Amino acid sequence: MKKMILLFTLIALVALSCAKETDDTGTPKSKVGVALYKFDDTFISTVRAAIEKNNKAMSNKASLNFADGQGQQATQNDSIDTFIAQGYDALSVNMVDRTSAPVIIQKAKDANIPIVFFNREPVSEDMASWDMLYYVGAKAEESGRIQGEIAVEYFMDNPEADKNGDGIMQYVMLTGEPGHQDAILRTEHSIKAVENSGMKTEKLAEDTGMWQRVNGQEKMDAWLAVHGDNIEVVFSNNDDMALGAIESLRAAGYFKDGKFIPVIGVDATAPALDSIENGLLYATVLNDSKGQGTAIYDITTALAEKTDPKELDYTFTDGNYVWIPYVAVTKDNYKDFK
Repeated sequence: MKKMILLFTLIALVALSCAKETDDTGTPKSKVGVALYKFDDTFISTVRAAIEKNNKAMSNKASLNFADGQGQQATQNDSIDTFIAQGYDALSVNMVDRTSAPVIIQKAKDANIPIVFFNREPVSEDMASWDMLYYVGAKAEESGRIQGEIAVEYFMDNPEADKNGDGIMQYVMLTGEPGHQDAILRTEHSIKAVENSGMKTEKLAEDTGMWQRVNGQEKMDAWLAVHGDNIEVVFSNNDDMALGAIESLRAAGYFKDGKFIPVIGVDATAPALDSIENGLLYATVLNDSKGQGTAIYDITTALAEKTDPKELDYTFTDGNYVWIPYVAVTKDNYKDFK
């Protein structure tokens, strides 16, 4: 009798393990693996929250499994291998190193598992290698252009911003991860926008802060020690580094008694909006994590359910790309994004 009970118990456990998980309405769930380059990245964490919020709004129709790449491509590869081996229906991938995309694409293609890449765009040749690859993101050059336009407007509205009166914008630049397309394009197009306005620029310093707040503070400390008040504007490829630069400037006595250097970031994260409200961060550029998270979720779940994403209410360009626009955020409109 004990053996029979044990046998029935084992059969029941096997049946449960094979049964497909269902959503809040009792409908079988699709399995979606979401591979993130790093869980503790401020912007990426807001994209993840948007994906989860959309799933909840849709009665948790997808079984979402998030994997932390911890900034290591080998770690992310292992997670994706696991998703593929377990027969996931679709993948959303925020690459650690976009040059590693071909290996992941080939494995997914062999298993017929579609991928939606986001935030870190594989090169066009890789994206063109299979028709079941999609990309959701924002055009980084647009964010750089907006940063430059904000700086020009500040200088035009505040003649005293040109501290030495030479008609040249002396700036420092905090860049993101070397080789990251967003870092390259934001850096290039922010300065190009300033120069296209007719204003000359002079780069006093530029270095990578690897998207990290603490690095932004350390770089700014070093630049202030060398250049001091000759710095007329601080460009940062993201908000975290910009907020680190602000901590350095505050320690050096800025933001009081009329002593000010405009710091301009990108992302419009919650801490950045608070900083604008407190009169510290001059401006940022909204990198719409909610809009991107929604598009990532909608397209990935459509693919997982074997439906055509092109039937969704998105504008697809260059084949399978969806671009979410950037928006300038200043003291005049920051409340709209809180």
